Amino acid sequence: MIELVIPARRRDLGGFEVGRVLPCANRRMVGPFIFFDHMGPVVLPADVPRRTDVRPHPHIGLSTLTYLFAGEIVHRDSLGCYQVIRPGEVNWMTAGRGVSHSERFDTMRESGGELDGVQAWIALPQEQEEIEPDFVHFDAHELPKRELDGAVVRLIAGSALGLRGPVRTHSPLFYVHASLKPGARLDMDAQYAERAAYIARGRVQIDGELYDANQMVVFAAAAAPALTAVEHSSVMLLGGEPIGVRHIWWNFVSSSSARIDQAKADWKDGRFALPVGDEDEFIPLPEDPPPPPEPMS
Repeated sequence: MIELVIPARRRDLGGFEVGRVLPCANRRMVGPFIFFDHMGPVVLPADVPRRTDVRPHPHIGLSTLTYLFAGEIVHRDSLGCYQVIRPGEVNWMTAGRGVSHSERFDTMRESGGELDGVQAWIALPQEQEEIEPDFVHFDAHELPKRELDGAVVRLIAGSALGLRGPVRTHSPLFYVHASLKPGARLDMDAQYAERAAYIARGRVQIDGELYDANQMVVFAAAAAPALTAVEHSSVMLLGGEPIGVRHIWWNFVSSSSARIDQAKADWKDGRFALPVGDEDEFIPLPEDPPPPPEPMS
């Protein structure tokens, strides 16, 4: 029933640490999900330094989705979109042929406070990798949810558990936030070929084994697992249908390594537009990054 357990690995982003889950050496993708970072939980100090912000940077070939449990992040992008991201909301940016954005703590700058959330990247199908970039936002009350016995499940994107979200996705997938009281049980079906559960907080039992916070449990293809909370738990359920081999380098995702080389040159030579209202600085192209992972399948 359990194919793999992936622990979050700590990564320093220069101002705070994240737990990097995907990609990893043993599992590069779950369905179309190609990147998964748990931000926090961390308490940012008052007068949050600007080095903690994520300066303007580019993307191609993917959609980004930032989902918060606590705190606020200010999104700006080269489409001219400005959005304060708050807990329980969907902020879905499709990079397509190319977009740049920044993520700053402007609204938390003075007072600081807790930050906790997940950023996921969803690779686009090959035939849609070069679509026009786009950004959509949905408030928390616009997302469908179900209250079960001791559990509240909120559908962030796709369809699952009898729910369908308002976000227009580009391939079959699901992304769910489940809040579980102690003893609550949640049954998962085998609707999608690839599925996983990430325990953001708490502890759950699956197939007789206990799993702790900061672990992603990847399920076998035909498994129909049941998750039972041992304590108050917050779990992200995700997956979908595989979309084929992908290359990833820095913030670029593509089925073509040549396309990634082009994106690298475009960013280095200033051919990406910068976020509207945030054009004064940017993250330079890494000159000597770690060796990229092998193509993903």
